[in-house]
Amino acid sequence: MTAGVRATARIAARGDGSGGTSLPVLESGGPLALRRTRAHGSEARVMIVGAMSGPLGGDHFGVEAEAGDGARLHVGSAAATIALPGQAGGEARYDIRIGVAAGAELHWMPEQLISVRGSDLYVSSGVDVAAGARLVFREEQVLGRAGEEPGRLTSRLTVRVDGKPVLDQELSCGPGAPGGWDGPAVLGGHRALGQLVVVRPKFEREPMAPRLFGEGAALTPLAGPAVLVTALAPDALRLRRTLDEALRALD
Repeated sequence: MTAGVRATARIAARGDGSGGTSLPVLESGGPLALRRTRAHGSEARVMIVGAMSGPLGGDHFGVEAEAGDGARLHVGSAAATIALPGQAGGEARYDIRIGVAAGAELHWMPEQLISVRGSDLYVSSGVDVAAGARLVFREEQVLGRAGEEPGRLTSRLTVRVDGKPVLDQELSCGPGAPGGWDGPAVLGGHRALGQLVVVRPKFEREPMAPRLFGEGAALTPLAGPAVLVTALAPDALRLRRTLDEALRALD
């Protein structure tokens, strides 16, 4: 049995003092290649480009992104991430660590994560947002390719605002997951699931009320200046449309 790949990519953004955003750290890692793309106003944009398939069984990938004071950073990916079984076997891990300083703004907007039959992936996302910072965090997961059963996918998301936890949740789906994951109380037969976490200082002054977006998505206010939108859909396209609708409603 061969060892899996270990790789971490790092991004650090800073306000440049003239209304823009610089990227003093843009460090690719193994198969995770980082590319700076055209800026959008004062917002720096970085694309994660997968230089190989994965994560495969036994791999351990990580991305660290930090938006410092005065920075505006948008992080996306060039394509979907596909979790595959691989030859090493065992669980693969993908760790995401995000920090947003006071006065900064970060948009984490990657493409979907697809869980392929036979794969086993644990995704851990930890987000720390300072008081006065702004965040948009999008997560989309698709269980199996077209006509395919999924692998096992476990995802944990922890969000702290001003050092205080506002969200800590974990969901496990696919073979070997706790019973009921595909039942009416969880996925209800859907194969695409996603969520948005939006943190904005104005939510403390103007709290958002709970609401529905069609039949498959709901907005839940969180403690502090944050809201959570959770969505289910039969496929990735309809999931994206639902989350886009929800984000527009929050603007």
